[in-house]
Amino acid sequence: MIGAMIGDVIGSVYEFDNIKTKDFPLISPRCNFTDDTLMTLAVASALLKTEGGADFKPVLIREMKRIAAQHPCPMGGYGTRFYIWLRMGDPKPMNSYGNGSAMRVSPCAELAGSLEEALRLAKESAEISHDHPEGIKGAQAAAAAIWMARSGSTMAEIRAYTQAHFYPLERTVDQIRPTYQFADTCQNTVPPAIQCFLESTSFEDALRNAISLGGDSDTLADITCAIAWPYYARQGKDAVMRQLEEHAKSLLPDPLRQIMDVWEQRFGSGE
Repeated sequence: MIGAMIGDVIGSVYEFDNIKTKDFPLISPRCNFTDDTLMTLAVASALLKTEGGADFKPVLIREMKRIAAQHPCPMGGYGTRFYIWLRMGDPKPMNSYGNGSAMRVSPCAELAGSLEEALRLAKESAEISHDHPEGIKGAQAAAAAIWMARSGSTMAEIRAYTQAHFYPLERTVDQIRPTYQFADTCQNTVPPAIQCFLESTSFEDALRNAISLGGDSDTLADITCAIAWPYYARQGKDAVMRQLEEHAKSLLPDPLRQIMDVWEQRFGSGE
């Protein structure tokens, strides 16, 4: 989850001001968390309250609405359709395949004791709002990659599983970058995000890969870094990872930081 938050924070300044290079200041004074972090923490809060049990979905809806009400105008704002969903008295699935289902899924992969449980929780977390098959697919693909990265899988194994069950991953980062544009759908965000991780040599390199594509930079980096964090943290956090972790956490107001702290006490910080 911390990896997702870091990707969101660092990508926040480039969402509407894309760059097409890996050479950029790692931490901008303008960067902040966006709706991606808020909804990720809502998923974490719901999982803390339910352990992913039968009441996970109604509690998740409640937590998303509660946190959004406390933070109605985050950096970058909420997506238009999702904002309407949040304001409904009794929100119903909206047949969405937006990338919001994938950007908030990392806590599901961290709590899960098996790949099958990660896929189940990802599906349940998505279908309360993003119940289109592509919305569910994006959430499950991201959750599977995160869970495998946490569980000791190699990049080759993560690539093979993704290709067998979700996306072909036919283009390299350098091939994607020149023509990649803003796209807030799962099918146009999750495969490039996974590819950015698969071509990385470090957590920082994965983050820079994601930002360099342009597009929906905060969400793309969120998904990429949610996978990259546990993969590289297994080898021990380097100085850049520690710096980015400290910075992302420092931006959270106390109620959100408390969710993060309780989560890490119970489930660790992604290593």
